[in-house]
Amino acid sequence: MIGYIFHLIFYQPLYNALVFLVGIIPYHDVGIAVIILTLITRVIIFPLSHRAIITQRKMRAIEPEMKQIKEKFKKDKQEQTKQTMALYKAHGISPFSGFLMLLIQLPILIALYKLFSSGIQFSDGDLYSFVSLPTEIQTVFLGLIDIFKSNYILAALAGITQFFQMYLAGPKIAKAGANSNSFSEQLSRSMAIQSRYIMPVFIFFIALRFSSGIALYWTAMNVFAIVHEAIVAYRAKKIPKN
Repeated sequence: MIGYIFHLIFYQPLYNALVFLVGIIPYHDVGIAVIILTLITRVIIFPLSHRAIITQRKMRAIEPEMKQIKEKFKKDKQEQTKQTMALYKAHGISPFSGFLMLLIQLPILIALYKLFSSGIQFSDGDLYSFVSLPTEIQTVFLGLIDIFKSNYILAALAGITQFFQMYLAGPKIAKAGANSNSFSEQLSRSMAIQSRYIMPVFIFFIALRFSSGIALYWTAMNVFAIVHEAIVAYRAKKIPKN
């Protein structure tokens, strides 16, 4: 039942979108179709991704207040949680917006993995009535990279763009202090460092394990996210502070 719902909601729409794009773009390049599909996906989830970016920026802005709450109520975790949630509410912060983005992107990645692991066997079985099979298909992206095989260059690009995306979106890593840092602050700093530097390496090896189509999608998704982050940051600087 779950497999059928996943197939109906995620796999079939992505499959049809990719087949349609391959059929209409010049040279019928699957790699270019993946990039366009990624852009379309970003446009669809734009409200959620934009809200997640705004939330991250607000979270960074209230870090000093968060630190004060942790220090003031360090012996009363219940009150600390209550004050933290009140602070979130006062600043219009939804702490689960990033998690929601992950929940949406994960099924898309699984569907793409299913697509590329099977070599995208174009057939009429899963096609919508208004989508036609392309007369030809180019699986070598830009004439350089076979989209159905793993590739070091695209895997590296996936890891590098992941680093820059996390650098822009993630929390600021405070410098380690000699006396002031509590254990929780040190732990938080350690986790932030690991997330920023280890996650891109992890993405590189994951991308290297699968077909280049997954790495290309991930790279394109990161690039679009970086551009989105940069635009939001630029516009925020242009808004005069009261």
